[in-house]
Amino acid sequence: MNNIDQLRMDTFLGRTMIVVAALTSALIAVPARAEEPKIEAPNVVVISPRIVTSGQPTANALSHLGEQGFKAVIYLAPPTVHDAVAGEGDIVRRQGLEFVNIPIEFGQPTDADFEQFAEAMKRFQDRKVLVHCQVNMRASTMTFLYRVIKAHEPPDQAYQSVARVWSPEGPWKRLLIAELRKAGIAFEPY
Repeated sequence: MNNIDQLRMDTFLGRTMIVVAALTSALIAVPARAEEPKIEAPNVVVISPRIVTSGQPTANALSHLGEQGFKAVIYLAPPTVHDAVAGEGDIVRRQGLEFVNIPIEFGQPTDADFEQFAEAMKRFQDRKVLVHCQVNMRASTMTFLYRVIKAHEPPDQAYQSVARVWSPEGPWKRLLIAELRKAGIAFEPY
């Protein structure tokens, strides 16, 4: 190989390396898709980029919510239930997040519980919020009611997030039917 051929080869390899480096940088800088939250909890349901419901997150999961963009946590079980995380409110607030506890007795959900929940959701409507309870039964049901009654989402679509977790019965089904009828919404929970 003569000097001219060697120079051409070196130039070609140099330009190729620059192109490869530029493409590699571009691929690394652009994420393939937005990541879903990674929450150690049962029955995590991502409803939208702003609303996530779940069962009881671990203390470790709670301590990393701020890193995932959450701005508020609404906890719908009494803090005395057997699997409650001690100091949950403090864990959440230390990250600069807001924390609301609405201690809904599982066997006795009320209209007042829903209204209190709806007020909290309204307050956080422009922020990313985690709504949770023990296994996502209270959370999925109350979030469904909020989405349909207050945010005017189609009930068939909104109910899918409840059905992924459970089929409400007893006092929860009665609450669903009563709240939907009061709002004039014709939908039969299944």
